[in-house]
Amino acid sequence: MRIVFLNPVGVIGGAERSLLDLLASLRKSHPAWDLHLIAGEPGPIADAADSCGISVHVLKLPRELSMLGDAAAGGPAGHGLKKSVLAFRWVRALNKTFGYLRALRNLLRSLEPSIIHSNGFKMHILAIWAKPSGVPLVWHIHDYVASRPVMRILMRIHSRGCSAVIANSDSVARDLRGVCGQKLRTHKLWNAVDLAEFSPEGSQLDLDQLSGLSAPEQPVLRVGLVGTFARWKGHDIFLRSLAMLPAEIPVRGYIVGGPLYQTDGSQWRLEDLRQMANKLGLAGRIGFTGFVSRPAEAMRALDIVVHASTEPEPFGLVIVEAMACGRPVITTRWGGASEITGGDSGALAHIPGDPSSLADRIVQLAGNPSLRQRLSLAGRGNAEKRFDRASLGPACADIYESVARTALFSLSSQLAR
Repeated sequence: MRIVFLNPVGVIGGAERSLLDLLASLRKSHPAWDLHLIAGEPGPIADAADSCGISVHVLKLPRELSMLGDAAAGGPAGHGLKKSVLAFRWVRALNKTFGYLRALRNLLRSLEPSIIHSNGFKMHILAIWAKPSGVPLVWHIHDYVASRPVMRILMRIHSRGCSAVIANSDSVARDLRGVCGQKLRTHKLWNAVDLAEFSPEGSQLDLDQLSGLSAPEQPVLRVGLVGTFARWKGHDIFLRSLAMLPAEIPVRGYIVGGPLYQTDGSQWRLEDLRQMANKLGLAGRIGFTGFVSRPAEAMRALDIVVHASTEPEPFGLVIVEAMACGRPVITTRWGGASEITGGDSGALAHIPGDPSSLADRIVQLAGNPSLRQRLSLAGRGNAEKRFDRASLGPACADIYESVARTALFSLSSQLAR
């Protein structure tokens, strides 16, 4: 079987890391399959896929198309982008889109895929128009659609051209069906991680050096938020919670990561977060590491990992990664994150968007080493039991084979008429 994967960007965010885990698992479980990746930009994802033995093709998206995004026009990133401005940018990108579609259609025809697997909203729509006739298309959905003012319309209109959907949580699957209808064949497949890489044992980054901070004069509890700079990830809530901590608690905070994507208005700027930290009186108590290529090494350097999203989380890959690293997690339990936390999972919950609630949880863990240890052990056990990426390849292969059988049956029925 020949599977062609489509991804719009070259950087590695959460959706891209999930795709790479799937590719690695598929390559191991089905070594005879012919796997290809078409990336909309050169970059780390192309290099990582190539190292897994995936044939990589870079078909660069026009800048006008790369920068399009509706998350900041009433979506999860707020209302910082006026809908009139967004409409103008979509019109401006239309001409470039037609040219890209022609190139993508030609490349797909030359690869002769058995199935096309799209990753990312832009590629979901482009794939509908570019795929060869009769080739099944699988959408891999990592985010909520209903909150997107433009994409919810486009996804609903184009859903008839999609053969099946892989959703990364029940929460995302319900949201998509609410937009596209109940007839859409939807399969839940949780994200998973490489348990050898995301492990309690291994090298650690020097977060102080990366952040330009001097080493603390006394032992400190290191608390960090790891992720991209998407506005809804709660960086502002994390900073405000740190400012609320009692002075006698020796805590140093870290924001690990940086802005990755080109879409306008959807991300924090580093200078904005630095200014916010200074106004809160956090100078010397908060470090900004910038992007790190191996987040497991950053997580192992932390005592507590914070997940502070202010909108429902589609899945929460960072939560699982931190658990696998044996680090206690403070998170919100709504959206897809509620499916992976709760009970003895290795995580404590705080009220979404409430810095005081988050600060209380940090204080609770700071004063209770035995609780931190219990959560660490429970988190690792949870990851081993439910989130081993070795399961991704076989599970996804079952979906592909089902889709292929349905497509073959449909073709046979048409020929028999």
